[in-house]
Amino acid sequence: MNTRFIRAGRYASIALLSLVLIFTACRKKEYTYEVNGEEVVKDGVTKTNLKTDVEFISIAYSDLFGTTITNDKLVKLNIEYDAFGDKKLIEDLIVRNFLNDPAVQLPTKSYMDANLDAFISDTYKKFFNRLPNEMEAWNLKKIISADNTITPELVYYSFMTSNEYRYY
Repeated sequence: MNTRFIRAGRYASIALLSLVLIFTACRKKEYTYEVNGEEVVKDGVTKTNLKTDVEFISIAYSDLFGTTITNDKLVKLNIEYDAFGDKKLIEDLIVRNFLNDPAVQLPTKSYMDANLDAFISDTYKKFFNRLPNEMEAWNLKKIISADNTITPELVYYSFMTSNEYRYY
């Protein structure tokens, strides 16, 4: 009889110990961090209005030549734009055509290399109507500095064929 009570006591103490461990071990700890609330918005995402075909052509021309496009040239390019099925390809061709024109106003490579910070800032303002954030400026500066074959024409081409350039 004593052994029965001893066994029952052991089982009861094991069960009680198990319940205590379960209830004390399963507590969720609450942490409170005191940080300043900041809204994170990626630059360029706030641009929601897509440029029309005519706006794209006339703005691209103005950005590169510093003057407005003639009506005849705008109508001709718009007809070609509308007649072509692949819009990204025709945009690429229009930008390349503009950049290959001898009348285009591009900074020189020597100016770009000597004034890299100003060149990057001016390029963002010219094509995206905003200043670059620190990461964008650092990354573009790193890319241009690391590769001597990068020219202002190539930088302008990459900005004008980007998705952000299509929005205002």
